[in-house]
Amino acid sequence: MLFDSPWSLRVRIVCGGYLLLFMLLCGTSLAADDQDPNRQGSNMQSLQTAQNEHHQAPELQDPSTANNGSARTLQCYCEGHCPGNMQNGTCETRPGGSCFASVEEVLDEETKQYVAEYSHGCMSPEQGGGLLQCKVGTMSPQIHGKSIICCDNENFCNRDLPLEFNPRTTTTEMPPVADTTTIYLTVICTVIFFIVAAFFAIARCIYYRRVKRKPGYLMNSLYNTTNGHLPIADLVEQSSGSGSGLPLLVQRTIAKQIQMVHSVGKGRYGEVWLAKWRDEKVAVKIFFTTEEASWFRETEIYQTVLMRNENILGFIAADIKGTGSWTQMLLITDYHELGSLHDYLQKRVLNPHMLKTLALSLASGVAHLHTEIFGTPGKPSIAHRDIKSKNILVKRNGQCAIADFGLAVKYTSESDEIQIAPNTRVGTRRYMAPEVLSETLDLKVFEGFKMADMYSVGLVFWEMARRCITTVRSAKNTTTCEDYALPYQDVVPSDPSFEDMYAVVCVKGVRPPIPQRWQDEDILVVLSKIMQECWHPSPAVRLTALRVKKTLVKLETDCTIKIV
Repeated sequence: MLFDSPWSLRVRIVCGGYLLLFMLLCGTSLAADDQDPNRQGSNMQSLQTAQNEHHQAPELQDPSTANNGSARTLQCYCEGHCPGNMQNGTCETRPGGSCFASVEEVLDEETKQYVAEYSHGCMSPEQGGGLLQCKVGTMSPQIHGKSIICCDNENFCNRDLPLEFNPRTTTTEMPPVADTTTIYLTVICTVIFFIVAAFFAIARCIYYRRVKRKPGYLMNSLYNTTNGHLPIADLVEQSSGSGSGLPLLVQRTIAKQIQMVHSVGKGRYGEVWLAKWRDEKVAVKIFFTTEEASWFRETEIYQTVLMRNENILGFIAADIKGTGSWTQMLLITDYHELGSLHDYLQKRVLNPHMLKTLALSLASGVAHLHTEIFGTPGKPSIAHRDIKSKNILVKRNGQCAIADFGLAVKYTSESDEIQIAPNTRVGTRRYMAPEVLSETLDLKVFEGFKMADMYSVGLVFWEMARRCITTVRSAKNTTTCEDYALPYQDVVPSDPSFEDMYAVVCVKGVRPPIPQRWQDEDILVVLSKIMQECWHPSPAVRLTALRVKKTLVKLETDCTIKIV
């Protein structure tokens, strides 16, 4: 279930906290409304007013019967309230009515100012003879902005009634407005609640997609002791579609279950062991403690998104083991029993088809490294910087797999940044390009790193071509090939220095020789032209990896390719 993990428990605690805060804030706002003295006073005042009106109502009496005991009619002076819309004159009340005179504050439409407006007229008996209105207008004219005086003692009694105009001193009481603080708190609590709910829903989806479906499935396979567990190749395929390898937890679990068998090789920077994980053979590269930077860099490159390719050595896991006295930095990869291309060429000769397969797969691997993939996620462009036959493995299907990325450089065009890891290690001097030996390589231009790789690819092609057999012209049933040799083997020592290589490659301009017999085989003719383009002194003239790949692919259908 989702709530079984510690991470989901933390999510529950956070959500519960926000809900509790929401309830407390809402409760506080209601309590504040109950305790507000202004609101309580207003409520009490309304209640008192209602009671006073109830007690005062019986005091009103009909003015038509107050004096004489019987209703009578009156004649009143009228102005502004005359029958027939007359300006002024006389009006007659119905029995029980009264006369009135009033002054009211009105807005002058022309001057936009409040002025006094006087009125005289008759009050109908339906309005209680005007007594109620007269009381209100007489007692509090400053509240209503209107003063009214009524009379019913004689005819025209309202003509000379004394009126006092009192301008309105108070405004109309506005209806109660809700407390803005309460509104703000309610809105904020609601927003927080929905944000937490959305976060919880997203986390739940991510959990089920990544934890339940893939890593849980992987971990079950890791700890399954039956014969039905997944092989490493399937684990990698099931782990992620990003091409960046297994999750870190799975990597560390595999590293702990590795059983070392025996050492298969040792170099300047580490040692390679054959190991087993659940009866599957894997290669474990153990880095020397002084080569920590190379381990970090190679692990980082292998875990680059979209890095996986059939012509790149398959990465499985990386881990650091150790106690207080010793430390091992491990890099676990696919195991290829045929070994490196350097060892393979010493033991075997190649036919034209095998040579084409090796050359095309090498070009495809380098092209994948050099190519930047745009998108989300994308892959940066990568330069190897140490391509040589010892760093290339041969797979069972006869293809190459490029390995050893301890010196690799990454470049992303969007940021225009070249990521060169700090490392005291240098490449193999025998395979260094002229611009590297002469120290003229511009470290700020990434194309220079790729062209240096292509120079090394040309030398590796030369090593392959020497081991490809051709038929001797004078003897149809006889084939021949050269012995395996390293580039410049006949002109420099076995471990040449910078000065040795600089003198041969840059000063003298020496390149590996092209035997005459290569002209008798189509693949050797094409490869000889490619390698000569690749090791040209000018980096701008060299072929790109993608161009070499396309040329070799086309070789299957057209054996008369012209290199331009």
